Amino acid sequence: MTVILQRAPSHCANNKHKVLPVVDEASPSSASSFEMLDMESVPAPHQEVQPHWFFCRRADDNTSWLPFSREDSDKLQNACNTVGEKKEEVVVAVDGERYDVYVKERRRHAVYWEQGPTEVRRCTWFYKGDKDTRFMPYPEDFSKSLEEAYMIAVTLDEWNRKLEFPTGETVILHNPKLIMQYQPIGLQDEWASSPSEQTRPRTVKRGVDNISVEIPDGEPEKVDHLVFMVHGIGPACDLRFRSIIQCVNDFRSASLSLLASHYKRAQQDGQVGRVEFLPVNWHSSLHGDATGVDEDIQRITLPSISKLRHFTNDTLLDLFFYNSPTYCQTIVDTVASEINRLHTLFNQRHPEFKGAVSVVGHSLGSLILFDLLTNQRTDSDPRKGVPSDEPFHRNCDTLEQTLTRLGLQQYLETLQAENLDLESLALCQDSDLKDLGIPLGPRKKILNYVKRKWLPEDCKTGAVGLAPGLQVLPQVNSDPDGNQSLGLTMQQPQFHRAQSITSAVDYEYFDVGIGQVSIEYPQLAFHPQTFFAFGSPIGMFLTVRGLKQVDPNYTFPTCKSFYNIYHPYDPVAYRIEPMIVSDVDLEPMLIPHHKGRKRMHLELKDSLTRMSMDLKNNVLGSLRTAWQSFARLPVAALPPVEEGETTLERNLQEAQASAAVTASAKREEKSADLWTKILDWPRALYKHYFQGVCEEAESSGSAEEMEQPEIKVGMLNGGRRIDYVLQEKPIESFNEYLFAIQSHLCYWESEDTALLLLKEIYDKLGVAFEQPQQ
Repeated sequence: MTVILQRAPSHCANNKHKVLPVVDEASPSSASSFEMLDMESVPAPHQEVQPHWFFCRRADDNTSWLPFSREDSDKLQNACNTVGEKKEEVVVAVDGERYDVYVKERRRHAVYWEQGPTEVRRCTWFYKGDKDTRFMPYPEDFSKSLEEAYMIAVTLDEWNRKLEFPTGETVILHNPKLIMQYQPIGLQDEWASSPSEQTRPRTVKRGVDNISVEIPDGEPEKVDHLVFMVHGIGPACDLRFRSIIQCVNDFRSASLSLLASHYKRAQQDGQVGRVEFLPVNWHSSLHGDATGVDEDIQRITLPSISKLRHFTNDTLLDLFFYNSPTYCQTIVDTVASEINRLHTLFNQRHPEFKGAVSVVGHSLGSLILFDLLTNQRTDSDPRKGVPSDEPFHRNCDTLEQTLTRLGLQQYLETLQAENLDLESLALCQDSDLKDLGIPLGPRKKILNYVKRKWLPEDCKTGAVGLAPGLQVLPQVNSDPDGNQSLGLTMQQPQFHRAQSITSAVDYEYFDVGIGQVSIEYPQLAFHPQTFFAFGSPIGMFLTVRGLKQVDPNYTFPTCKSFYNIYHPYDPVAYRIEPMIVSDVDLEPMLIPHHKGRKRMHLELKDSLTRMSMDLKNNVLGSLRTAWQSFARLPVAALPPVEEGETTLERNLQEAQASAAVTASAKREEKSADLWTKILDWPRALYKHYFQGVCEEAESSGSAEEMEQPEIKVGMLNGGRRIDYVLQEKPIESFNEYLFAIQSHLCYWESEDTALLLLKEIYDKLGVAFEQPQQ
């Protein structure tokens, strides 16, 4: 770049030691804002500027430059210094190794997801216009020219220099702290034209330390836990229509901030690294060119209210796609293969990682993960695929072992009396077992087990599987007499996916047969430690499928923990615990605020509710007692002794009168004590409720948890509670309908949700949680 450097004529007194000072940034072109500053007679030595690396982000025609962390910037600078004249490219992993920067190419590429490359710059000089909100970096060649001119000015102590660039920009170096850039306007070949006659100039700064920019903290290299996050319907995950990648980035940033505040001591001791969150995107595969579903839907879409119809086609139809045999298979295959791909890639980039893995599903994504997890196979599961020409030699289980596994040992003698073994049992019909006196429930279990274990694999393609305990009943044929047999009418699937492994159906835990459409559920490459569901409709879908109750003994085959997290105003969320414990009305567990305890408006609400209930009960009780006291008749005066009455009768009447007076005195004493208590109510209410609110607000959140008795709600979460509800914000409590949609999308930015995940993860690692002092 050719730069013309010349001395600018000064508009003030020609004094070598009098130079123009820093101009007011609010009006940099105003001549009145210049003041005279005395400068050192000895010029300061030139110091090389420290570069910092930035990357470009473009969104909706808006370009912004964001800084790398200091650790990543130093790595990039060291790599740049060592590149030299090397022909091969140098790649540096940044942002927790989620991105790779090609140093010579100056491009940043995403590792785990599809994203276009972004530009990277080594930045030393920055500018900000009058309407700009932040400083923007100059291109590297432009910055190099500015640095050379600055070095000459500092070395020679000659300022008021003018730099003219081929593109027409003009930069004037007034002094070390006042450097301005003027944009070209019209044909201006007269230097004498004042800056005020030109466009408003830009403020120019040298070095990242002289601009107001927030440089992010670097992420710890050690990864303690890996979490995959699956999105729900549609391509956008929040009200700002951001993608799953951006939302997961926010969730990751929130977790890093909470680790620094709530696990500070453990982080200082080196016990805590970080938790890596990776997004799983399945929407693009479903709506891509491979399926062609968007073109098919567009052909039948009406032209009216086009934006609303486009929104419906792009989001709400995902619910119907998941209930379609064809597209449901595409969705579950995409989710499972994407999770396995990310898991393999992560292990390749983090070979030292030995931590556990968890999964998170939002909205429909939680239902997808639920169906996948219920159809996973454990390492010890004997259900293995074998050649179809060996239908009767699939395992070495005896009839006794099989009945023991099914919990039907009491029918062993009945079957042995008929000389039945597993091979002959496979040929039995429902009527045969009924003739042996076996009830309907055990008959169904036996028929399902035999069908699952002993029929060839090609006879199972029509089986509908949700998981052990979450399956529909096996399809059977009926003869004219109503007898059922295992002679299934098979239909070959339209699309055969060799990479998918069909989990065998089971009917062991639930009393109602349910199931998704005929799907070959693939297997995950790992066993998840915990499954977190955000705003999940799992309970509704299970109910619609016909499931009325979940057996308390049921667990996922490969995942032993499950949390159902929801906002109280989320219109899509449903509970799980009432399906397990139907005879007890359990309130969901309240998720503590990340700053501790409850929100103040919830504390006041609870206290006022308790106060009103106590007031109601006490007032009713007092009125009842007072009414009974006033309703009793007073004791009558003793009548005179009539003639004929004996002395004994008179003594008896006197004793009765004395007892009546004593009883009346006691009633009056009780009544006085009652009114004393009533008059003392205001003081007691204040001490019990309002003073209690202040004391409770200062106490720690752990005290409330210890007050609540331990309630077991089945083994789906290892005997612990499953439903967890967030605390609504004060503004949300004014109108729950107004914030309904936002409530379904709030989880990505919820610090309370992120903290719950971190507590669950690090509790299993034995790392203590500490509530920061407010």
